[in-house]
Amino acid sequence: MVLEALADPDWRRLQADWEGGRITGAACMRGQVALIRGPAADLDAVLDGVELDPGFAEFVDWCETRGLPLSIVSDGVDYFIRRLLARHGLERLPVVSNRLAGEPGAWRLEHPPGAADCANGSGVCKCAAMGDGASDDTMIFVGDGRSDFCVARRADILFAKGALAAHADEIDEAYLAFDTFHDVGRALAILLDEPAPMSNPLSPT
Repeated sequence: MVLEALADPDWRRLQADWEGGRITGAACMRGQVALIRGPAADLDAVLDGVELDPGFAEFVDWCETRGLPLSIVSDGVDYFIRRLLARHGLERLPVVSNRLAGEPGAWRLEHPPGAADCANGSGVCKCAAMGDGASDDTMIFVGDGRSDFCVARRADILFAKGALAAHADEIDEAYLAFDTFHDVGRALAILLDEPAPMSNPLSPT
C-alpha cells in the first residue's frame, strides 16, 4: 500500500527482479524504501488505512491470559508495524523487523544483525530470530510469505497460508492451514485443551 501510494514506479522493477530471483529480498526492500516520497504525514495517512488481520487482537489477549509469549518477527518495516499496533493498543508486543531510518524524501532501510548471513536473502533472518533451537519450549510459527521459508522445518507447530503453504507442500512439511487468526486461535485451543480465544465466527480452512 505504501509503495503504491508514495513510491516512484520503479519499485515495481525491483519487485520483479526479486520475484525473478535476480536480487535478494533485502536488496529489493532497501531499494523500494529509498523510493518512498512525500512528507511523513502522507506516510502516516497510508499506514492508518491498514487493518490488522482479523482475530489478531483477540489472539494476543488469549495468549497473554495464558502466559504464552508472543512476538512479531517480520521482514517488514518497524515504523509501519508499530504504528499499526499502537492504533490498536498493542504497542507492547515485541517486534523484530527492519528499521526505517533517514527522513522524508530520503528514507533508508537498516537490517538487524544476522541479515548478511540469511540463507533466505531476507533483511530479517527469521531462523536467527528463532535462536539456536536449544530451548525446550514449543515453537509455534504463523506465516504466509517467502521470508518465512527458512523456518518451515524448524517450527514445532507451523501455521501456513499463501506462499509459505505452497513451500511447505513442496518440501513435504506438515502444517496447519489458516485464513485468519480466528483459525489459529481455534486450532491452538484444541491442541492445548483450552477455551477458544474468541467468539467470532471462524472462517473455514
